[in-house]
Amino acid sequence: MTYILDNIVAILAATLAGLLFGFVWYRTLGRTPDARPLTPGFGAMAFAAEFWLASILAGALILAPPQAGVWVMTLATPVVIWIGFLVPAFAVSLGRRGLSTGAVAREAAHWLGVMLAQGVVLRLVGLVQPPV
Repeated sequence: MTYILDNIVAILAATLAGLLFGFVWYRTLGRTPDARPLTPGFGAMAFAAEFWLASILAGALILAPPQAGVWVMTLATPVVIWIGFLVPAFAVSLGRRGLSTGAVAREAAHWLGVMLAQGVVLRLVGLVQPPV
């Protein structure tokens, strides 16, 4: 996990990009899956979650095979993680809460946007390979 400390600037930048994407997403749509007010506790949790997501994505991008091309992996890696882990989790957890298929799709799309934005920022800021 030393790669997180080695890439803290890129990960923090990606975290902020993800939060900004979410802010714009929900301002544009004008609605969230539920109408609960945003609290400082939720803000802290959102920051921690986006930070962890950016950290995992950074690790995946560092380990990505170079033969595929930098930007192919930058954009494909978030999509694979999203469709392999996030979409099934959203389908089950949000569907269980009774959200409509459209609401689940909007949430899943939001997180795909977050992950793509984070991947691009991680690549643009630059990632440091861990020492071997």
